[in-house]
Amino acid sequence: MVAIALACVALAAATLVFIFLVEPDRGDPAPMRSRLDQLLERRDTIYENLRDLKFEHRAGRYSERDFEEMRQSLETEAALVLAEIEKVTGGTLSPAARRAMAESSKGAAAEPQG
Repeated sequence: MVAIALACVALAAATLVFIFLVEPDRGDPAPMRSRLDQLLERRDTIYENLRDLKFEHRAGRYSERDFEEMRQSLETEAALVLAEIEKVTGGTLSPAARRAMAESSKGAAAEPQG
């Protein structure tokens, strides 16, 4: 019975030490991702934003002028990200990866079905 009580006290002490004295890792998990992963995620986000922009324009939420300005801005940003991806990979993307990138960019450029 005494052994169980001592085990409980030791477990409680260890729990308190862990909670109050051990500094949690507050670092951003993003640095663990490679630069290429970050760029690919950014590219996908831009393409998604382009699809959303086109949908909202067709729904009448944006004037033609506003739509063109935002579209041009997103396409410019996408071009910069794609250039950075090429730079990071040293132009060594496999043909399959190039096709996947081209297909995802075509999907973003296509008008949404509705």
